[in-house]
Amino acid sequence: EVNLVESGGGSVQAGSSLTLSCRAPPNIISNYVMGWFRQPPGKERSGVASIGRDGRITYATDSMKGRFTISKDNDKNTLYLQIEALQPGDSAMYYCVADPSVLCLEAGSCIPDLIGHGTQVTVSS
Repeated sequence: EVNLVESGGGSVQAGSSLTLSCRAPPNIISNYVMGWFRQPPGKERSGVASIGRDGRITYATDSMKGRFTISKDNDKNTLYLQIEALQPGDSAMYYCVADPSVLCLEAGSCIPDLIGHGTQVTVSS
């Protein structure tokens, strides 16, 4: 069984920052497109950001480019998502995902090959 294990979520005040982490097996983080999806309460899961095997980064919306930063450290087998100036609308379960297809994660609407159990982010105003 291949596991993606997220950590770093929590309950924070608006304006705070968080860095989410995702530990992945070495062959996955090096050979798959990695990304983050999120699912707010009562809403569908959607894409946040992805990083390709070649390092190409895509954010789901232009507004995310300024506050969200995706990165990965292949030596540490870890994917990151830094979120700054958190807003209540960012409250969601955040999932680490991996898929061979860059189109899958850039679209944010597919069912990726691999998905973690999620880490909860709750932002209060």
